[in-house]
Amino acid sequence: MPVNLAYFLFFYAFFYMGNAVYGTFIPLYFQHVGFTQSQIGTLLGLGPLIAILAQPIWGLFSDRAKTKNSILLLLLACTGLSVLLYPLTNQFALLLAFICVFTFFQSSIFALSDAVTLEALDKRGRGNFSLIRLGGTVGFAIMSILFGIIADKRIDLLFGVYAAIIAICFLLAMRFPTIEGHQAGSKKMSVRVLFKNRKLMLYIGANFVFQVTLGYYYAFFPLYFKEMGGDSAWLGWSMVISSLSEVPFLLLSSRIFQRIRTWHILLGAGAAAALRWYLFSAIHDPFWLLPSQALHGLIFIVLTVTLANVINKEVPSELKASGQTLNGLLTLGVARIIGSLVGGVASEAYGMRSVFLYNSVLAVVCVIVFAIVFTVQQNKEAALLKRGANAGG
Repeated sequence: MPVNLAYFLFFYAFFYMGNAVYGTFIPLYFQHVGFTQSQIGTLLGLGPLIAILAQPIWGLFSDRAKTKNSILLLLLACTGLSVLLYPLTNQFALLLAFICVFTFFQSSIFALSDAVTLEALDKRGRGNFSLIRLGGTVGFAIMSILFGIIADKRIDLLFGVYAAIIAICFLLAMRFPTIEGHQAGSKKMSVRVLFKNRKLMLYIGANFVFQVTLGYYYAFFPLYFKEMGGDSAWLGWSMVISSLSEVPFLLLSSRIFQRIRTWHILLGAGAAAALRWYLFSAIHDPFWLLPSQALHGLIFIVLTVTLANVINKEVPSELKASGQTLNGLLTLGVARIIGSLVGGVASEAYGMRSVFLYNSVLAVVCVIVFAIVFTVQQNKEAALLKRGANAGG
């Protein structure tokens, strides 16, 4: 059966529309109902704690299910239903429980949809994942504008809008070609294989540190922007700039991967993150935060696409979903916990401006350390190749 890439394109467009609604405006909703910065940090941080448990579970289920599609549809259905629990209460403890339920299902959709899409493209024999992912960028930009306008007057509509978007994603995912779980039969492979792949672990390790700083950004940038005097409509436009800045990389990524070493691309994203967080700490006018958002296109999408491709190439077929969910566990789980929880406490103690500066320093240190590690690893591989060539000669 031929693969219709339009279903994937629209799926990513709508799913990231939902991400624009929930990810951008949920901190403002919590502020709207009266929570403090540390409480908001806890609400946004403990949800990803559940993702740490959820990611390996759903990754294993996906690899061992008859089809990965069935697990993806289950996650979408439960995500759309669980988000409707939020407006039922303003009690901190109950909201915390609802976030945990929501995150248990929602956090694995990113990784599993990437795994299904990449395998479908492999079956087709051609197709650029970056161009498919471009649909998500456009969708995020459109919804950032639309819901930014709505949020100024009715931020409580967030949950109904998100649920409707997820329902559309469910219908689109039903049209995906069947992608089997490669361990559905008698052949089983332990996830420990992933941890024995040194190159994969280095890439995931560097990505993890950069994602910690992004975790703080996603949790507190909306509050920081409002603190500096910006409103929800301007916040939406700032997200449009950050989203559209991803387009050049997505259009050129296939050429970039052919001409530049993968670890150079990864650390380049880290350097862009360091510059961005420094600018956030130095700028005092919310208007000037808007052009600095263009650096987003050198960070998040670069990390996302690079890691998705590395995992698809480095990981055996039997563990492709588990590999993607392992990365998701760290980036959407542990990294977001550190960024939200630690960031919330640090923000109350030192102020959000100072914490952005600390994130800049962390990114710089990570770039330097991993540049050294990757260089050593590259030299070792070159030496082994040379030794093998001499032995063969």
